Amino acid sequence: SCVYIYVYIYIWLQISLPLPLCLFITRVLHLQSQISYNQVAALHKRIEEIVEVAAMCGVNVICFQEAWTMPFAFCTREKLPWTEFAESAEDGLTTRFCQKLAKKHNMVVVSPILERDDVHGGTLWNTAVVISNSGSVLGKSRKNHIPRIGDFNESTYYMEGNTGHPVFQTQFGRIAVNICFGRHHPLNWLMYSLNGAEIIFNPSATTGELSESLWPIEARNAAIANHCFTCAINRVGTEYYVNAFTSGDGGKAHHDLGYFYGSSYVAAPDGSRTPGLSRTQDGLLVAEVDLNFCRQVGDKWSFKMTGRYEMYAEELMKAVQLNFAPNIIKE
Repeated sequence: SCVYIYVYIYIWLQISLPLPLCLFITRVLHLQSQISYNQVAALHKRIEEIVEVAAMCGVNVICFQEAWTMPFAFCTREKLPWTEFAESAEDGLTTRFCQKLAKKHNMVVVSPILERDDVHGGTLWNTAVVISNSGSVLGKSRKNHIPRIGDFNESTYYMEGNTGHPVFQTQFGRIAVNICFGRHHPLNWLMYSLNGAEIIFNPSATTGELSESLWPIEARNAAIANHCFTCAINRVGTEYYVNAFTSGDGGKAHHDLGYFYGSSYVAAPDGSRTPGLSRTQDGLLVAEVDLNFCRQVGDKWSFKMTGRYEMYAEELMKAVQLNFAPNIIKE
């Protein structure tokens, strides 16, 4: 019942000169009219080599960072060219590429992308595609919580997720994907856990000034509270955008979101954790997790058994009503 988890993050080049989209598309996994096949093939080759290393380490489950096929441009309010990175979760080029890797290396692949849902009018979603080690698409999990803080106003681009809290039964354990801002919401972790998740991945793209003080705490606390393993994944580097953009905080227009600080780690149900990856460089993190430990820690602390969820459910139902009155007792 031991599973080897593989976490991959990479850095986008810092850019100091205005450059067209072609600078970025060397890292794109889907084919658009502006992208040459050679550039896509080069990116596939790079990723394939990295996964080869993971395979040599005996890795069972691979997870990439949030929106790993593109710059994190969801705060510029500039629809083009960024929406052109969107692709089908079921049969897009990135998914097909990951299916081949999964089957070749007998790995489960978690691939967070910008999804274009053509079945529903081309709606965009921030989505993690989960691919079985057999190469089949197990399903997808969409980002439940969209930030509206500082630069991060991602509702310009995609909707809050509508897939709920799916957990994927794989040969190597039950996994879930709590995308980025969802880590700030304890109930979001809880619902994945109640649905049976043993490992919850948190692929993110977050910057130092905004969240670095919270980063070492949240995923670790979620692992403790929910008797499961959590994997906090962040990108590194600074991404520069040609056109300046403004935030909702009244600051001056600027060309970047700040520094993505990496520091990815894995936390266990007892609160122990791995060292973090570098704050400034690409990194690979391989962690061995014993899934028996979830039950062992659960039997010790019994947080779920003592959770009183029926009481919370009743009070939460009242709290979302228009006529809700807080239960405050006064003299």
